[in-house]
Amino acid sequence: MMFAGDITLDPGVLGQLLPMHLRTELSGRVLSMGATFARIAGSRATPDMWLFDLLACELPDGEVEVAPLVGAPVVRLRFRDGRRVGFRGHAVALPDGTALFDLAFDLVDLADLGGARLTASDFPPTDRTLDMLYLMEAKSLAMREALRLVDRLQDARDRAEAAALTDTLTGLQNRRGLDHVLQRTSLGTPFSICQVDLDHFKRVNDSYGHAAGDAVLRAVARRLMRNVRTSDTVARVGGDEFLIILPELTDIAVLDEIALRIVAELERPVVHGGQQCRISASLGIAVSTDYGYPDVKLMIADADAALYRSKSGGRARHTIHARPEQAPAPPGPPGTSRRSARP
Repeated sequence: MMFAGDITLDPGVLGQLLPMHLRTELSGRVLSMGATFARIAGSRATPDMWLFDLLACELPDGEVEVAPLVGAPVVRLRFRDGRRVGFRGHAVALPDGTALFDLAFDLVDLADLGGARLTASDFPPTDRTLDMLYLMEAKSLAMREALRLVDRLQDARDRAEAAALTDTLTGLQNRRGLDHVLQRTSLGTPFSICQVDLDHFKRVNDSYGHAAGDAVLRAVARRLMRNVRTSDTVARVGGDEFLIILPELTDIAVLDEIALRIVAELERPVVHGGQQCRISASLGIAVSTDYGYPDVKLMIADADAALYRSKSGGRARHTIHARPEQAPAPPGPPGTSRRSARP
């Protein structure tokens, strides 16, 4: 093959320099192609085939000749059959009256090399295809690592937020977590609040030590969780003080049943270090439907007042706060309930 300056290139040398080349007549008949392009074309490439039978290209005015592509700034071609792998490049006229196309993968098909099983040996050292592939792989790895880092940071944030809302000893919500729940619960949903205060807990600490007291608190947390619904929230709000939020529950009979069950459960001894630690509990309950507009702070204060009426009535019982117009009922035996009017 003769070029300007009387330089002759053997077809094999041309294939080494431009393994993605196509050489055609100006009429479009394919004369030769580089080994790498031939591998990509596979069975689509046949002897004496025409360029536009193999590749589609946008040509002006419906022309089907190579001449309009020669000298164009960019030539875009795409296989007509099978996977429509795209190429871009340019074409030049050779002194022998033929055209030489130097092609590269379009960016869309670069990532997997058009589905062909190519290696580094299929590209000349001057071809930037491999560099582009390395950059794309590096970007992909960096993106995956960035996403994993974001996930780890989000997990760490979620754990930190959960820890900030959780009582470390019992695993229940703490006061801050309770505030979050109350903000959501008080928005138009009927609910009840139950204050729980342990009876004789100080005696356990004094008699058996703080380790026994911690064991009792953990047992109380488990028993409270077992005796409420999954939709309810149990929080530890003080040393031996707990608060239960019961959304969409205002039925007095059901509240009585739950409170009686909790009192009975907490009276069962907790065994620690061979010792039976005995406590009981006093409960106070306020129901949102007893208020024109539920004021959470007022409800907690009323539930607390009802709790102390349970304490003064003999402990190990519950009291449900009554509407202002209701008269307080006399104390009942341990484990029973009474409704007390707001002072």
